[in-house]
Amino acid sequence: MKNIRLESDYYYDKADALKPVLLRKIRTPKSIVEIEKNNEGMGEIVKETDISTLSDMYMGRGSRVCLDFANHYVGYVTLHISYAGGPPDAPLFIKLKFGENATEITESSDDYNIGLSRSWVQEEWLHVDVLPAVVRMPRRYAMRFLEITVIDTSGHYKAVIDKVEFESVTSADEKNIKELDTDDELIRQIDRVSIKTLEDCMQDVFEDGPKRDRRLWIGDLRLEALANYKTFKNYDLVKRCLYLFAGARLESGAVGACMFTEPKNIADNIYLYDYALFFVPILLDYLKESNDMETALDLWEVAYNQLEVGISGLDENNIVIDRGAAFWCFLDWKDGLNKQAGAQAVLIYSLKCGIELGKLLGKDISYLEQKLGDVVSAAKEILWDKEQKFFVSGSEKQISYASQVWMILAGVFDTETNYDLLKRLVELDPEMNMVTPYMYHNFVMAFIECGKKDEAMEYIKSYWGEMVHDGADTFWELYNPKNKKESPYGSSIVNSYCHAWSCTPTYIFRKYFFN
Repeated sequence: MKNIRLESDYYYDKADALKPVLLRKIRTPKSIVEIEKNNEGMGEIVKETDISTLSDMYMGRGSRVCLDFANHYVGYVTLHISYAGGPPDAPLFIKLKFGENATEITESSDDYNIGLSRSWVQEEWLHVDVLPAVVRMPRRYAMRFLEITVIDTSGHYKAVIDKVEFESVTSADEKNIKELDTDDELIRQIDRVSIKTLEDCMQDVFEDGPKRDRRLWIGDLRLEALANYKTFKNYDLVKRCLYLFAGARLESGAVGACMFTEPKNIADNIYLYDYALFFVPILLDYLKESNDMETALDLWEVAYNQLEVGISGLDENNIVIDRGAAFWCFLDWKDGLNKQAGAQAVLIYSLKCGIELGKLLGKDISYLEQKLGDVVSAAKEILWDKEQKFFVSGSEKQISYASQVWMILAGVFDTETNYDLLKRLVELDPEMNMVTPYMYHNFVMAFIECGKKDEAMEYIKSYWGEMVHDGADTFWELYNPKNKKESPYGSSIVNSYCHAWSCTPTYIFRKYFFN
């Protein structure tokens, strides 16, 4: 008979008991701004006006105003609207456009009809039949800027925006966070933006992005949890997410890559090889940070099962079977990236975590130790190109950042050999480079694993620091300094500009530099 502890309802009940109470605060706009595109095609504030003039503006057909809240928030907007002139003899018809950053305000959704659903674009068209009115929009938004456009009134009256309020929501309590002990202002800025990114992604779960997709993804959770341990220390939210994924397993036993919590807990049917394996290091990190042995024991079988599923994806030579261009393993949003070698490295990394976790829990890990030896040997014998001195991936023997970085993080070679590989990688700078902060985090961690903290810090400053210079209040889903409007979706208008996997500089600073 199947143990009741393996049933989804058991895990979901555990998760639901940990649902947080959201912290709420009223925010108001700080100024009125005009935004234009700069030479790089990004939005830029070109004029700023005192917010006190808002209620003096009489807005008729075609009038437009853009409000700046001076920081990124997640929550609900309320408009207080009255009128000037004669009694309104026609409804007020307005358009609201919410922007996480200035670039979104300059983009037009009229030109977007590819990639992800256009419904992710934060725009609303609204009729207000009776004025004065207090209008609370029911949908949750992620924003810094709010552009209000009057589509029409009538010739008889003008609309007046008396007040705009934004109720921000988060489950992150920042009262115990201390400023970094450094005089380097760029490091302090990067740290603050990292924390703000995490804060706005911490809702009733660790969301990947509060604008889009607003879901719990396990790859994001791994990095969010690490940053959370060094900042907000909300252990219950990590625990809740682990139980949600334990309940959200697919028929194979693998945890799904992501899941929804509204209107109820629903696992998406997406399986990603690397993401499922990450359940193991997330549980290990949680145990080491919280000392919650009870939860770790409760979830051990789920973790072990992820390793079994990962091992089942090996061929007769103990190499992960390459599934080509199919969406079967993530690693990074790089077009054309072959995932085989990177997947092999994630399996090695996760097996090592599973062995460490098993030892802490007093479990039999002999099978995991045997398979670890098999997959490490296979990686060295089959995926390592001795002439080029790089790991190669797929039938075309592709060389990529992702493959080398993950093999370094997996510790396939010793530290000195790993650092030599890392130096050669930077020198070669292969076409299969990195486009997301998610992959850049792993790249930076490779330097730290090689004992090269100074070089790691320089890459943090040059990458996340450049986002700060480009006006980031929260760090973005992807950022290519060579093409700042790059998008895997066909248009940057649906890019997420507050994205969980980009929050990790605060973790790296606080664990390795300012502890």
